[in-house]
Amino acid sequence: MATAVCPGSFDPITYGHLDIIQRAARVFDHIIVAVGNNANKKSLFTVEQRMTLIQQVTKDIPNVEVDSYNGLLIDFMSKRNARTIVRGLRAVSDFEFEMQVASINKKIDDSIETFFMMTNNNYSYLSSSIVKEVAMYHASVSDLVPPEVEEALMEKFGQR
Repeated sequence: MATAVCPGSFDPITYGHLDIIQRAARVFDHIIVAVGNNANKKSLFTVEQRMTLIQQVTKDIPNVEVDSYNGLLIDFMSKRNARTIVRGLRAVSDFEFEMQVASINKKIDDSIETFFMMTNNNYSYLSSSIVKEVAMYHASVSDLVPPEVEEALMEKFGQR
């Protein structure tokens, strides 16, 4: 069974993330959406909240599982017996960074492969940071995130 890991902070999950997860789920037998717990990053949502939101928006994709990890992704993958990382690319600048990460992962564990998926053009501008900024100023994010995430953002920014 081919298991792939889609890692990220998902703070919050966007339609761009969801597009990559849905497409990866059609290619691989099992997808683990792995929420990274980076203590150096100031997150809007807790890891648990992010996992709950991801579970809600992926509930109709039967081969998707949501988990979290601390530390190196490579260590998480070893524990989960996964050998493939799936990453979405929006622009050339993403590729430069992701190539560095894929290279160090390969150096640490030569059995790990990274698959890059081009983001749907409809979401090429989209990032969690942009979504948070738009939501913070009480503008609509309904075309950017699923309704469950929009609701959570509205609660965070005092709109509910």
